[in-house]
Amino acid sequence: MAFERVKRTRKGDFQLRLPAGERELLRALPQQLRVLLTEGGAEDPALKRLFPPATMDDEAINAEFERLMRDELVAERLAAVETLERTLEAERLSEEDLAAWLSAINDLRLVLGVRLDVTEETTAADFASRPDDDPLVQMYAVYSYLTFLEDHLVSALAGRSD
Repeated sequence: MAFERVKRTRKGDFQLRLPAGERELLRALPQQLRVLLTEGGAEDPALKRLFPPATMDDEAINAEFERLMRDELVAERLAAVETLERTLEAERLSEEDLAAWLSAINDLRLVLGVRLDVTEETTAADFASRPDDDPLVQMYAVYSYLTFLEDHLVSALAGRSD
């Protein structure tokens, strides 16, 4: 990585070096995830991606898992969103806060990936023929940035620097 956005310090916390434009982009996203988590319909494909079934072949087990765990899983995701919002302007983060960032950023990526119908084969070239002002091009740019940032978060938490 040419410029590390996140770096572990000697004190054990993490220095967050995000340019103002990146912070501005991130400022707009958590509320959208919060709305999806609290108001989204159960049949929304993005919610299905965030909350996959416990098993592929037993609806009774899936229903019981959903009944027992859904509220707790939603609460955990909402707590990560709140942490991201609360610490967005911070220059240093605790490991716990950085892990919450990773969770929220990953959830945002998953939602955008579903909305864009991203697969493992999807590349920027798939959007290159579209006009720059096409909302899908803009969504893919955000998706790509979140992928980039997620890599920085994972690397910092794992103690790697590339």
